[in-house]
Amino acid sequence: MTFRRLAGLAAALAAPALLSACATVLSPPAAVPAEPPARWTAPLPHQGDVTALAEWWSRHGDPVLVQLIGAAQSVSPTIASARSRLEQARSLRTAAGGALLPTLDAGVNAVRASKQPDRPLGTTATAALQTAWEIDIFGANWAARSAAQSRLQGADAAWHEARVAVAADVANAYYGLRACEKLLAIAHADAASRGETARLSDLSAKAGFTAPATAALARASAAESSARATQQKAECDIAVKQLVALTALPEADLRQKLAASRAAEPSPIAIASLPAQVLAQRPDVYAAELDVAAASADVGSARAQRLPRVTLAGNVGRVNFQGGGIDATESVWQAGPLAISLPIFDAGRRAANVDAARARYDEAVALYRASVRNAVREIEEALVNLESTAARSEAAKIAVEGYRQSFEATEARHRAGLASLVELEDARRVRLAAENALVTLELQRRTAWVGLYRAAGGGWSAPAGEERTAAAATAGAAQ
Repeated sequence: MTFRRLAGLAAALAAPALLSACATVLSPPAAVPAEPPARWTAPLPHQGDVTALAEWWSRHGDPVLVQLIGAAQSVSPTIASARSRLEQARSLRTAAGGALLPTLDAGVNAVRASKQPDRPLGTTATAALQTAWEIDIFGANWAARSAAQSRLQGADAAWHEARVAVAADVANAYYGLRACEKLLAIAHADAASRGETARLSDLSAKAGFTAPATAALARASAAESSARATQQKAECDIAVKQLVALTALPEADLRQKLAASRAAEPSPIAIASLPAQVLAQRPDVYAAELDVAAASADVGSARAQRLPRVTLAGNVGRVNFQGGGIDATESVWQAGPLAISLPIFDAGRRAANVDAARARYDEAVALYRASVRNAVREIEEALVNLESTAARSEAAKIAVEGYRQSFEATEARHRAGLASLVELEDARRVRLAAENALVTLELQRRTAWVGLYRAAGGGWSAPAGEERTAAAATAGAAQ
């Protein structure tokens, strides 16, 4: 009995060292290089200084946008699903960790019988604690726990990614509505101007100073402009209803909030010049990296399943016998058996599990590297769009001012009878197109800022220093 106890104790003390060594041998690399570019090739705004993106929306001076994002995140089914997956991953991590420790069960039973002819009829009652432990020598259970830990951290990153995505969607919808309101104001002003021109043309035609065809052209232009304004109004109403669906706010309350404020220009985002600094803020990249670590641990666990398994059992309790005038109680205990099982034949099932785990690992590596490339692409695109919209903004403002002055001059000449209605309508059409283009350009710039916010991870950052290194290399073994 003493020998068995010493053997079990020695195995318990040696298990952590053995499983660490075996896991290293059995598992492929838990971290793989992604080879991001050394620097961005797109122009960097604001000299590429690094600043935090956390609570970026609150720095815009637009409290309505902050309220809308908060409301949307509280009711988003995407975030709710991500939260559910996070809780599931946490439960699976707890279950996987439990396999590393001994189990302890309590049992009570009573038997009334006469087992031997010379023994009287009696009742035997037993109360005992039973334990069993698989000594994880080759690290199968530890690898499974490491995989579960990595997936838990990945689920947490996915939850942050969902919040970033919802915030970006709400911001784009909000800025789209504000741009629609500006276009509606332009359409109303244009309709009023064309309506006044049509009124004056009708008066002139009735007085015999203007041809009826010219008055008809003015009326047609006014009707077309009125229809355009009506269509623009419908688009704005649809944009409001989109925000209602995203935020679950009553439409009346939402319209009241929108009417009480105006959209602010997004604050400039300073972006890191080194991709590693920015990519570390991407929840999806971090989650993909953890998927590699989890898949690596799965390979190690599958390979360890092909090796011998060592289990140790035991129990301790009390037995009471009553019968034939006897009432005796005694303590009983048992250490063992210490069992070793060696897989011999399973029709290739364990080998197939290893091959499947290795295939999933290769897939995780490919997806991780693709996620890094995609993150670089998204940041590059956002930077290019910011540079493009910034370069065009000043030219668009100059064009609007020039076409506005040209229209006003043509309108004055038309009233003096020195310009035809066709000239006036041409000048009006060009001015309207320039004003609409400027509003569209402002929307594109806001969308580019939102795109960069999303591409840079939205202010979320992975665990830093040793915690992150441990998470990537050992999938949470340090926790």
